[in-house]
Amino acid sequence: MKVQLFIPCFIDQLYPQVAFNTVKILEKAGCTVGYNTQQTCCGQPAFNAGFWGESKDVCTKFVQDFDGADYIVSPSASCAGFVRNNYGKLFENNAYQSPAKKVASQIFELSEFLVKILNITDLGASFKGKATYHDSCAGLRECNIKAEPRALLSQVNGLEMVEMNDNETCCGFGGSFAVKYDTISVAMADQKIDNAVATEAEYIISTDMSCLMHLDGRINHNGQNIKVVHLADVLASGY
Repeated sequence: MKVQLFIPCFIDQLYPQVAFNTVKILEKAGCTVGYNTQQTCCGQPAFNAGFWGESKDVCTKFVQDFDGADYIVSPSASCAGFVRNNYGKLFENNAYQSPAKKVASQIFELSEFLVKILNITDLGASFKGKATYHDSCAGLRECNIKAEPRALLSQVNGLEMVEMNDNETCCGFGGSFAVKYDTISVAMADQKIDNAVATEAEYIISTDMSCLMHLDGRINHNGQNIKVVHLADVLASGY
């Protein structure tokens, strides 16, 4: 199966190993992975800040870059959810309405693509440790992802998974929300981390590096003994 890879801006700039591990996983699953080097942003930051005109320009480029792809896979539920749920109305009564809707129907977050499209839950991964899973708002509410990452993690050799309290509660990041409402954002992150630490887990795993980046900042600030790791980094371990 041929897939096109979409890598979010912050993963490209700050966490490239997540991108490389996503390729590793997809190839292990039997996919031929393409990467359009002209790709940029999905348009979400500008859209969420209220700059719909500027966002549409970026989104138009996204539609052009991925036009013709059978499947688009991204290691980010946030970006996948934005494209899937907003491109239709953003391009309503527009010349790009049809290709935008098609692209929106073809984008998948990594775990849902593996489980729902490829019917794969066991990649032969090995990752020793105890971990808890954070349901990102985008994954849970925009992509309806909950069982898929857990199904994949349950098959990882050496990994013990435990559920934290309030695992569906927001971590407080929310993009510009963390800047505009920093006090609330920090309190939400600290509550999430405290719930994770209470499980005695060594790691917090999620589909979204944006959430993990936010949590990691507070973990380092507070000197807490827990680490964050993206789902792709776990699934690519041990082979």
